[in-house]
Amino acid sequence: MSRFLALFAVLALGGCASATPTILKNGKQGLSIDCSGAAVNWDACYQKAADACSSGRYDIVGTAGTPAPKDSDKTLGADLGNYASRNLTILCK
Repeated sequence: MSRFLALFAVLALGGCASATPTILKNGKQGLSIDCSGAAVNWDACYQKAADACSSGRYDIVGTAGTPAPKDSDKTLGADLGNYASRNLTILCK
C-alpha cells in the first residue's frame, strides 16, 4: 500500500508544468516551460505557455525533449511507463 501511495505522489507531482524566466539569444526575456513527466504531455506545455502570457499568445522559440509516441507505439492506447522530458521555450506576444 505504501508503494502505491509513493507512486501516486510521484505521478501527481510530475503532472505539473513550470515556467521559468530566461534570457533568449537575442537579449529578450522569454519563458522556459518544463512539462516533463509521465503524467503530462506536450499539450500541457502549450496550455502553460498560453496561461503564462497575459495575452494568451506566444511564439515558440525552441523545443527539446522526447517526441510524442506514435499510436502504434502505445500500449492499449496509452504511453505507459515512459518518463518523457519536455521543454518549451517561448516569447510572449
